[in-house]
Amino acid sequence: MFEHKTLQNLNDYFLELDKRRERGVYFYRINGYSENVEKFLIQYYEAARLFGVVIEGKIQNPDENNLAYYEEMMGTDFQLSMGFLTFSLKKWLPRLKERQREYVAGSMYDTLDCMRKEGKNENMLKNAYIKFMCWFYYKFERIINRLGDEQVPKILYEGSISNYELKFFNILSAAGCDIVLLQHDGDSGYLKLDPASRLSECYSEDKITPFPDGFKLDSLKQGIEEKHERKMLYGEEPGISNCTNAWIKGKGLEDFLQSVQSRGRQPDLFYNCFCRINGVWDKLTYMNELYQFQLELKGNRRRVVIIDNKLPVPSMEEINAIERRQYANQEQMLKHLSGYIQYSANIQLQRLINKVFIDIMLEESKKEGMNLNRLTNKAVYLLCWFRRYRSELFNNWHQPEIACFIYFGGCKNENEALFMRFLARLPVDVLILVPNLNVRCCLCDSLLYERNETESLEAEHFPCDNTQLHMATAAYHAERELDSIMYQDSGIYRNQQYSRAVSVTLRTMYEEIAILWDQEVKYRPNFSTVENTVNLPVIFAKVSGVKDGNVARYWEKVQSLITDDTLVIRHAPFLSGTDNNPVKPYAAGFFKNGRLQRDKIKSHSCYQYGFLREEMQEHILDKLQLLIEQKLIKGTFENGTEYTIISVVLNMNRDIIRRIQKFDFTKKNPKLIYINTTERVISLEDSIFTAFLNLIGFDVVFFVPTGYQSVEKYFNGHIMEEHQIGEYIYDLQTPDFTVVQSAPQRSWKNIFKR
Repeated sequence: MFEHKTLQNLNDYFLELDKRRERGVYFYRINGYSENVEKFLIQYYEAARLFGVVIEGKIQNPDENNLAYYEEMMGTDFQLSMGFLTFSLKKWLPRLKERQREYVAGSMYDTLDCMRKEGKNENMLKNAYIKFMCWFYYKFERIINRLGDEQVPKILYEGSISNYELKFFNILSAAGCDIVLLQHDGDSGYLKLDPASRLSECYSEDKITPFPDGFKLDSLKQGIEEKHERKMLYGEEPGISNCTNAWIKGKGLEDFLQSVQSRGRQPDLFYNCFCRINGVWDKLTYMNELYQFQLELKGNRRRVVIIDNKLPVPSMEEINAIERRQYANQEQMLKHLSGYIQYSANIQLQRLINKVFIDIMLEESKKEGMNLNRLTNKAVYLLCWFRRYRSELFNNWHQPEIACFIYFGGCKNENEALFMRFLARLPVDVLILVPNLNVRCCLCDSLLYERNETESLEAEHFPCDNTQLHMATAAYHAERELDSIMYQDSGIYRNQQYSRAVSVTLRTMYEEIAILWDQEVKYRPNFSTVENTVNLPVIFAKVSGVKDGNVARYWEKVQSLITDDTLVIRHAPFLSGTDNNPVKPYAAGFFKNGRLQRDKIKSHSCYQYGFLREEMQEHILDKLQLLIEQKLIKGTFENGTEYTIISVVLNMNRDIIRRIQKFDFTKKNPKLIYINTTERVISLEDSIFTAFLNLIGFDVVFFVPTGYQSVEKYFNGHIMEEHQIGEYIYDLQTPDFTVVQSAPQRSWKNIFKR
């Protein structure tokens, strides 16, 4: 029979019988946790699953059918003797070899004899014997047929062991079986059965702690199954791996120019760098040095890809080329999509790309809020970009070649950052340049090396050729720095400093209109700037009635508001649905799925605003989109009014367009005064026109001495302020304000004349 031996370390369990320091078996109890214990249990579970038995809970007692079959085959005889036990085992377990039968019979005899010496009567011994025989046959036959083999059979038991289970395990241990008891609740229950630890030993090591909550074989099994699935997912391991940044000297561009051969010579590694440089080292020389840098890379026959400011999103053609299915889990999804990684020219590289793709996506899957659909979309984007740049980076690749991928401007979103992380684990140097310190690159990665320079430079393009190379003088940079000091949060603004504005309609008293009217908007209440956007306080009001019935004074008040930048409409309607409008036939094609088709609009022959500066064209289209989205005009998305809105806004006359073009969002804004002295309701087109001018930043005031409903007929809700200033007067004739003069000014002589 076999003796219990003492472990030097847990790995002794996995040695073959003749290779053990002492020929014998191990029977240990594990009552605490460590990383070493967890690693061992995973390996031991696999061994017990293949060459033994795993028990979670209790060994079930023989049921009535088990006992009936035993009695039918073996009868009811029992004797505590080696001859009887050997004969019974031969009949009950005929596949046992003679040597194995001797081990089991001798071990069972010793256990039953100990029970006899403890005072157990013959009937109790017989019941224990039958229980053990049934357990041999129904639960452990695969183990006892391996007893004495070089590959020692193993039992892993999780739970609180019972008295008869312990005696049975003692039989198996002495017959040549390794056993581990995994006791989450500690050793107290076991020591009641075996106070002197005669039958097994308690395992101990430094820094062992109580088992963490939820630590069970089930969780280990799940980890093992995942590991097996991952192995199936990855396929063959690549023969090469990355050595990223370990060899660099931290010298920025110089590291990228270092020859591949001088970086390292271990054949199973490729030596690449992954670096982000924030800011610039010298504003005068930075762009020229980048130009020379890319020339030197190409002169060294390095493959180079340069991306400016934005990684173009995959097109519909690229996305549709990758078929997606209904996936049960992420492993199934990754196994299918990784099939789109094809690089038959070098099998090592294909295996590496496959491994990196799966590694990156599994890491991404652990992020908070990630689900299978989002992960699938990210994987498709990653594959689209890889397939787009594959030939430029890896055409006819051979070890130890390293391509170079330069991203100028920094990652704008998590998909771009994911692609950079993916490339940095392949035979590619990845360089991210962020010259403007006010711009943030969203990439985070443990492999990334980062350099932070002290100076900042606004640059839009990497200087790929000398036609793109624009060098600035020292005076130019000094002026830009002065700009940043004078025009940032100082209340002073340079001409056309801001390209975007949001109109904020002021609620005012009537008397305040005249006060605010000719002020620069930066002095008005609620003016503010946020990043590149101005919050623009504007007036949008209707003035009903005539104050004190004084018509002459009424027209003087109107004329006092007419500035050089004020458009006056004296008769309604200003625009009509019957007017010639070249945009109207095409308006329906300019709006799809709730969005303006901007590229289509700008490229169309009927588009009239192409001569405006680009940011003002975008401002117009932004406010057109907003006017439709907010449904300020009745009938929007109900009867096709949105197409009328488009045709009106894209067909404004040249006078209006010129006023918009010269509009500086921090200075005086353009104005519109609309006078309606009759019963005519202002047209739908006029309502659209004035609502749009309000959104774009005009001050708009309607003078309606009759108090009749006018523009508001076509507005959804109360979007402008109304001031009732006096009695209603009808049939007034609107004067020609280019002729009418205000009251003569009194001279200083008249003031002091006695």
